[in-house]
Amino acid sequence: MNFSEILNLFRQGKTGAKSHMKNLIEMAAVDGNFDDVEYDLLRLIAKRNGISDSQLKAIKANPGAIKFEIPEDPKERFYQLYDLVHMMTVDNEIHPEETKLSNLFAIKFGYPKEKADSLIEAIQGNIENGQDHAETMIRVALMLK
Repeated sequence: MNFSEILNLFRQGKTGAKSHMKNLIEMAAVDGNFDDVEYDLLRLIAKRNGISDSQLKAIKANPGAIKFEIPEDPKERFYQLYDLVHMMTVDNEIHPEETKLSNLFAIKFGYPKEKADSLIEAIQGNIENGQDHAETMIRVALMLK
């Protein structure tokens, strides 16, 4: 793999991370109340994805500039869905619009429509029990078969 291919992978990862941040911002704002606990989680996930505070502010200020991307890697798709469900639940108030949006993301990410509700509920339960992305992915993999 040459340098330009590596650079392209890096750019795609950063672009994918920006799309993820945009999705998280949409989730946090869909109930009409983007509070501090949601913003703290957003900043934590941004940092994990190599997105600086200034980049995050730019995405929040102009989300329309970021193209929606579906991660190619199934593991990354699951991790992003987990983050979205976490954003939905972090303020301990789940609004019906957040539930609709999380289901929409699950379906867009390629999960079966008929299993989206139970998948979201399973992820939510695992988050409430303190289980991380990897533990949750193992637990819900069986229900997707």
